[in-house]
Amino acid sequence: MIDEKLIGEFINSKNVFAVVGVSRNPEKYGHKVFKDLREASFKVYPINPNATEILGVRCYPDLYSLPEKPDVVTTVVPPKVTEKVVEACKDLGINKIWMQPGSESEKAIKLCKDYGIKVVHGVCIMVKRRQ
Repeated sequence: MIDEKLIGEFINSKNVFAVVGVSRNPEKYGHKVFKDLREASFKVYPINPNATEILGVRCYPDLYSLPEKPDVVTTVVPPKVTEKVVEACKDLGINKIWMQPGSESEKAIKLCKDYGIKVVHGVCIMVKRRQ
């Protein structure tokens, strides 16, 4: 079951986002999610260790490199990478993770619960943002 109150907390216009797995390829969801959040006027940082810039925005190699702590981290990466992202969020004190469909794993979701990190999964942020 999707917790609409929790989703509202995540999609608050004051929140700063980091999208882990931003792609230079406009066909990939990592690109679409980043572009969608930017077009909705969110402050959003792209994370991709293999890119320096995406859509004219400086790209960061990881969450540790960001100039400020984001409120929400959105993952658009394979599940094993998401598990590492959860660990980084714990280290950095980030308490909201949105796992895009396909990026979640039972282990990543359990880690969030164990660390007290709020998690949304099984639903696309671009879809929920428009509802």
